[in-house]
Amino acid sequence: MVPIPAHDLPLQTVLTEGARVLIGQGTAEPLTLTRALLRQAETLPPFRFFVGPIYSDTFEGELPPDLEFESYGAIGRTARLARAGRLRIYPEHFSELSRAFRTGRLKVDVVLLQLRPSLDGRGYNLGLARDFVIDAARRARHVIAEINPWLPACHGGEVGPELEIAHVMEGEHPPVEMPPSRYGGTEQRIASRVAEIIPDGAVLQVGVGAVPAAVLRALSGHRDLGFHSGAATDELVELAESGALTNARKELDAGVSVAGILLGSRKLYEFAHRNPHLRLAGPQETHSPDRMARLSRFHAINSAIEVDLTGQVNAETAGGLHLGAVGGQVDFVRGARLSEGGRAIIALPSTTREGKSRIVPSVPTVTCARSDVDVIVTEHGVAELAGQDLDERARRMIAIAAPEWREPLERAWFDKRREL
Repeated sequence: MVPIPAHDLPLQTVLTEGARVLIGQGTAEPLTLTRALLRQAETLPPFRFFVGPIYSDTFEGELPPDLEFESYGAIGRTARLARAGRLRIYPEHFSELSRAFRTGRLKVDVVLLQLRPSLDGRGYNLGLARDFVIDAARRARHVIAEINPWLPACHGGEVGPELEIAHVMEGEHPPVEMPPSRYGGTEQRIASRVAEIIPDGAVLQVGVGAVPAAVLRALSGHRDLGFHSGAATDELVELAESGALTNARKELDAGVSVAGILLGSRKLYEFAHRNPHLRLAGPQETHSPDRMARLSRFHAINSAIEVDLTGQVNAETAGGLHLGAVGGQVDFVRGARLSEGGRAIIALPSTTREGKSRIVPSVPTVTCARSDVDVIVTEHGVAELAGQDLDERARRMIAIAAPEWREPLERAWFDKRREL
């Protein structure tokens, strides 16, 4: 199929009123396609965008008033849409979201994605992500692909002939890049404590952000680490270059790091290009607790907005606004708890930038239940919660809170305890 220029894209023949249009998320956003669609949005029937995390400037500025947005969370610049009251959120586990698209429970009419020529030159390769977008594309009425020559060709990203593509257009922009996360002394102290928990030979799942980035850098002195995660960032490259990441002890995918999406810069993309030691995989693999259970020493490392005194984790809301997502946190926490020698670690600073405690009496939104939680880490210490009763959990959580908040938390627990 010969690619066509963006201005020749026949969107009027593809979009119907109320159609759900799903786009590649994060760095996998097909910039030429999304920008072409926005330019024509006011001349098209009202439709809905389903988006994941947004890290581009595509949806900045004024947007057509009839344009609706949906997502599974408010990550990156998607948070702006949530603050404006223009984001409808589906609080689904990432694994269940993929299943919903695959089975048609969440119906998708049009999928926009970016591709590049395959490794063998006979088809296409997804480049940066093998996530739920490909599941949705296999059931969508129309698939529109942007051929982006700047994408890396990744093992596991091959697309078979069963994917019917209605239109192919020429990519005009390099893929979105995410610079490495910036962090300071607090994150480094947290990372140091997390690194002490992780043994040599552990298989890592790591979230995205300042704390996870600091953790990966703190592990450069470890040996024979493995990687099985929803996302890979630039720090993965540094861990491999340090000699710490070999995947040598993994029972599955020995010698190979596995990820669903690459969220990084050109440094990561060049590392991933035709690299036999890195493989893209779909959520059926990356977010499967059963698969994680078959990996010994699986360590899930994620962050949160706040955690309460019994261990309930809120990774979604703050001050009544959506700032995060359910995402894959619970999938990975449960997988780590099932793994022989595995640990589920939630790591976060003890206070916000404004000095408010992130260890709280109770959370407004429960992302991860206290029955699933294993260990919580702040810069002040490590709270081992699995197997502890409520009073002991509260005592341990107060001990890792910021010193100035410990007495108020003790009073709050005393009052709360009388209600239990």
